[in-house]
Amino acid sequence: MPRTSASSPSPALIRASRRSLHVMSFNIRYDRPAAQPDDVDYWPDRIAPLQDLLRREVPAVLGVQEALHHQLTAIEAALPPRYRRIGAGRDGGSRGEYSAIFYDAGRLRLIEWDQFWLSDSPKLIGSSTWGNGVTRIVTWGRFHDSGTDREILLVNTHFDHESENARVRSAAAVLDLVRFFRPALPAIVMGDFNSDAGSSSAYRRFLDSEVLVDAWARADEHLTPAYGTYPRYDRPVDGGARIDWILTTPDVRVRQAAVNTSTLDGRYASDHAAVQALVDIPPRREEPGAPQPVRRHRDARGRGPKSP
Repeated sequence: MPRTSASSPSPALIRASRRSLHVMSFNIRYDRPAAQPDDVDYWPDRIAPLQDLLRREVPAVLGVQEALHHQLTAIEAALPPRYRRIGAGRDGGSRGEYSAIFYDAGRLRLIEWDQFWLSDSPKLIGSSTWGNGVTRIVTWGRFHDSGTDREILLVNTHFDHESENARVRSAAAVLDLVRFFRPALPAIVMGDFNSDAGSSSAYRRFLDSEVLVDAWARADEHLTPAYGTYPRYDRPVDGGARIDWILTTPDVRVRQAAVNTSTLDGRYASDHAAVQALVDIPPRREEPGAPQPVRRHRDARGRGPKSP
């Protein structure tokens, strides 16, 4: 069983090494136009605690959900200048919420990326056909990790909050994407899945596939209690619903996991808590006569592999 660290808290929950990769998933809560200065939801007052958290943790990989285009600027300002981003708005271009991936370009070199919509028409901007009234997307990128000399797949998404059918079918679509790159690439999947870990159909769909595992459940060490990840600006609840997850392929070792419930001057950055993991990407095993991984390149129009 993973142990909970009893040491005094450090300025950062997780400190990565050259070999290990620090990953964070965070639903930052969109800038709600109706929010007033006295509201906990008021975006201008949430910028400082968000930036404080990111400056302390400095994850090598950050998947965000609900971020509007102007909110991305606040994230970029909190990360070192070498960081880059992939992803577009779910309504096309810069419109609508992003499920963007920020990454340390000093360590990770982008090879290709794409985005698709969680529907029967995955390349159709704004499509939703599975019972979800809100458009949902997946952003993914294939990277070369200089720390391990491996290529890896990073995926970020935000599942629907109302339709169970949409969540289950979305899980199947993400699994299809990861399978496309297996077994050559280790994968890390981040997101707000709007599904309780352990009991929901979407969660079971992932774990029963044996393609992905839950980073929290696999971690060697838990740095925090098992807080629920959707406290809605309230005190965190140990044992609460965990609807934000990090998933990995089984070959990825999870050294540490945490649910970050930090505040700045008593103010939370979001109604969600950030989830974090420190992972080891497996080294490449090259045996004499073993086939080399297939290299997939974009075609002349810049398209990558077919979306699920």
